[in-house]
Amino acid sequence: MQPTVSQSAAPDYDIGKLSIVKPRHYGRWLAAAAILAILLFIVKAFADGQIAWRVVGQFFTAPAILSGLVNTIAMTVCAMALGITLGVIFAVMAMSPNPVLRGTAVLYIWFFRGTPLILQLLLWFNLALVFPRIGIPDVFSIRTVELITPFVATLLGLGINQGAYTAEVVRSGILSVDSGQTEAASAIGMTRLTALRRIVMPQAMRVIIPPVGNEVISMVKLTSIASVIQYSEILRNAQTIYYANNYVIELLFVAAIWYLAVVTVLSIGQHFLERHFGRGQRKTASAQKTGALT
Repeated sequence: MQPTVSQSAAPDYDIGKLSIVKPRHYGRWLAAAAILAILLFIVKAFADGQIAWRVVGQFFTAPAILSGLVNTIAMTVCAMALGITLGVIFAVMAMSPNPVLRGTAVLYIWFFRGTPLILQLLLWFNLALVFPRIGIPDVFSIRTVELITPFVATLLGLGINQGAYTAEVVRSGILSVDSGQTEAASAIGMTRLTALRRIVMPQAMRVIIPPVGNEVISMVKLTSIASVIQYSEILRNAQTIYYANNYVIELLFVAAIWYLAVVTVLSIGQHFLERHFGRGQRKTASAQKTGALT
């Protein structure tokens, strides 16, 4: 028979008297101190540097800078519109059972993703060396030099290049939708294109919007490459000004601030778009959580 321990002999633990000791995250404090030191060093460097901040304010709303800003935004909108249109078309072609359409889409994506963007811009800008005139013989034709202006060359270069990347994004979004949706649409008599437009694409937008939003933000910055073919976007106009007055860093700051402002506005818009197209998923997750609790 085992000996019993009396209640008075048992150790007395009063949980209410115990204090909660928070863990000490020394690594976090060290990382925060290092980051703060680096930021202070950068701020001090800019404060002590020979930067004429009055020039930044003077040229921030200069007509040439604002004109370049308008051209940057206009090119971003036009190039993304062309890129998204081509992306949807070639994504559908890449998933087509027709081998000719599928092969054409694969070739398009392979070529424009495999060559540098600046090379494509230069090819479009110098298209007149290959095709002196564009049109229908004996009916209508125009000199290629007159047709392929810096704006048109930039639009074609950026838009067609973007279409190759957007095609892969759209294709991944379509593949994310359960195949049963397409089968159900086919069972009630919908054509493949109708099912794609009314059933598949609305559901695929939840997957498509975030990467396309990032591509829009990238396009704002990619327009600066067009300065090599004389397109007057904001960076090229800033360069033109500082070539004349030698305020290089000041004009670069002006361009940087405008780029950050445009990207910030687009990022906010992307956030609300993602919330809009993610409503169905949030409702489903909320309903599943409520069902699990009940």
